[in-house]
Amino acid sequence: MSESDSDRGALKPRHFVPLAGFVMPTVLIGYGIVIPRSCIAGLNELTLGFATTVMGACLTYWAGLRLVARDGGRRDGEA
Repeated sequence: MSESDSDRGALKPRHFVPLAGFVMPTVLIGYGIVIPRSCIAGLNELTLGFATTVMGACLTYWAGLRLVARDGGRRDGEA
């Protein structure tokens, strides 16, 4: 069963399940357990830096998905 050309590059919600599996526990544990019990509790540069790091991971994941979707036709191991 082959995919049509229009469906090949389309990102679907299921492509983001691994990202949610990383982000949700990271944010819940970070902001729910670790940060409130540490010396960096509250809204400050460190908690904003943590949020920025998680956002950067999301953007990197999304960019990787877009790259794979764009080059999805190549299967010969080329980068």
